[in-house]
This record gives sequence, structure tokens and C-alpha cells, in this order.
Amino acid sequence: MFNQFTDLSRIHFIGIGGAGMSGIAEILADLEESTLTVSGCDRARSEVTARLEQLGVQFSEGHSPDHLDGVDLVVISSAVSEDNPELREARRRGITVVRRAEMLGELMRLRYGIAVAGTHGKTT
Repeated sequence: MFNQFTDLSRIHFIGIGGAGMSGIAEILADLEESTLTVSGCDRARSEVTARLEQLGVQFSEGHSPDHLDGVDLVVISSAVSEDNPELREARRRGITVVRRAEMLGELMRLRYGIAVAGTHGKTT
């Protein structure tokens, strides 16, 4: 789908404050070989969004179509409803929209990943 993310200039996360979304945003913000701008929004500021801002991620509180200016790709999670104003506007503008799981798959093409699976004992 993407070639080392060099064909993109700005990725925007709707619901960036969640555990899965913030982790992906952090990895993208830290890509040394990239000039990629990472932005995102969520309903409220949090410790997670403050940490992302320290890493250079552009955070906006609330959801507004104005957040989409200059965006090449929008990432959403299953928590984002179809009537979200940013999601609706992204689709209207023809901006590519991908789900969090698809974005994670793209990241794993570029980096090695380790998955921990099972029913019991993963935290010990």
C-alpha cells in the first residue's frame, strides 16, 4: 500500500488518544527517515495526547473537518462512528481512510514485530 510512507506527507488519526491508535502514531512520528507529519484528534486531552505532542504529533481537541487540511491518509479505529464529522468529510474529499488494523499491518511490513499471544501468563 505505502512505500516506506515517503509517498505521504500527513497522516491524521481520528481518536488518537486510544491505546492502539496512540502507539501507531508514536511509531510513525519516530520514523527517522521520514518527513511525515502525524496529526490526530480526540474528544479530550489526556496524558497520552500530551506525550504525543511532546513527540511532535499535532493534536486537536474535538472533531472538526478543519483538521483535514493537507491530510493524505486518515486512520480510524472501530470506536469511530460512521457519522463522525471528520470521517464523513474525509470520504467526501476522497482522502484514503484505513482502519487501525490495516495501518498496523503496513507498519509491520517496515519493521520487525513480536506478538505475544495466549490465554494465561502474558503479564508474568
